[in-house]
Amino acid sequence: MSMENLSRRSFLETSAGAAALGTALSSRVHPAPAAAGPLAPPNETIRKAREAALAILQPSQNELAHGLELHAHSLVFESYGFAPRAAPDGGEIGRAMAEGASEAELTDLREELPMIRMATDQRERKEFLEAFRAAGVTCIFQNAGEESNDPLRLVKRLARFTFTTDLLRDELFRAVTPDDIVAAKQQNRLCLYFSANGVPLPQQWNNVRDELGFIRVFQQLGIRMMHVTYNRRNPLGDGCGEPTDGGLSDFGRAAVAEMNRLGVIVDVAHSGWRTSLEAAQVSKQPMVASHTTAAAVHRHIRSKPDEVIRAICDTGGLVGICCISGFLGGAGHIGTFLDHIDYVAKKFGVDRVAIGTDVAYESRHAAAERAKIPKRTEGRPSLPRWEALWPEGSASGPGHPSLAWTNWPLFTVGLVQRGYPDDDIQKILGGNILRVARCMGEPRVSAEQITYGYHGS
Repeated sequence: MSMENLSRRSFLETSAGAAALGTALSSRVHPAPAAAGPLAPPNETIRKAREAALAILQPSQNELAHGLELHAHSLVFESYGFAPRAAPDGGEIGRAMAEGASEAELTDLREELPMIRMATDQRERKEFLEAFRAAGVTCIFQNAGEESNDPLRLVKRLARFTFTTDLLRDELFRAVTPDDIVAAKQQNRLCLYFSANGVPLPQQWNNVRDELGFIRVFQQLGIRMMHVTYNRRNPLGDGCGEPTDGGLSDFGRAAVAEMNRLGVIVDVAHSGWRTSLEAAQVSKQPMVASHTTAAAVHRHIRSKPDEVIRAICDTGGLVGICCISGFLGGAGHIGTFLDHIDYVAKKFGVDRVAIGTDVAYESRHAAAERAKIPKRTEGRPSLPRWEALWPEGSASGPGHPSLAWTNWPLFTVGLVQRGYPDDDIQKILGGNILRVARCMGEPRVSAEQITYGYHGS
């Protein structure tokens, strides 16, 4: 169907009433939850993003109806991403500046407010829930740890999302087990499953076991996945931004073993290719590259070559394809994104691919709130953050609107167009990462069985 025939109004009507179109779905698909209506875009930002995707996909009426209905019935579990971001409180930041807040305090405030205001401000709560429901996502493997190995830095973001899920628990809660995620879908609720962007290290270096002790602490706090590295080199191995990829260190091997033991998923999304390969070779549990791309489709520091993808798949794990235009290459739109999914599914199996968008919906009120913040002209310009190692030409640049986070229902429509059976689509949408999470059950070995700090352990 052309875009001329698929007007904005007809799409909105189709989104809201896909069930009424009588699309015949497999009997294996459960009845739709009572609130299928959230697929109807609640605001112009979401509508424009959907129009951008539809202009590329141009689905038939049957494809659109089938995809939207299937999406509403499916447990959608994102392999890595971000809950919708609230607008900051420009007045609060302005007052903090007037009272002489330090740069560190202001940095914390600017990060904290978009992560918690959906729990403390009614306008932002409404915006947050509308976007979440429009996306049709049940659970996000939520980035709940700053890009660091410092436990005190990592715990800040974890605290913010714990606070938010505590206050929104009737609608959005912190999932502790995979069964919680399944229950959320059954109850038409939303949840977050926590990931950290680093392995917490006290960096006292008394001995290897003590140095890895905080993995258990953060696992008890709800962290279920950890990055081995983030762009730069750290004591575990080399990140994807390093010009030389030295691979996984002996200490990194010990860290992988400890994550395996405690049921924390090893994530190499931001690790170098050799580091990723060696982590997969030593992991005894399923591991992932939670938000990446296929280097065979487009080579980028954040992509993974076939050898690495195969090694990850051999652990029983998967790769999640992200929605970062610059990482996808080519046109960098929803069609390119689907090309990467296609490549992994067809070469490595449909059980080995998921979606980890790595993008977020931002409140429509954010720009107005930021405009309230007084400009500061004194002082030196800000330096790049330590972990932000992006070699020239590798930064992502602007994203394509067709890859907006709220376009999840159209990702499903795109998979329908490409001929995937319903069961396979449901694996990609959430079944595969749920399987990996379930595999991380009881520890398989005790701490005493692990030889720490020796090559090949």
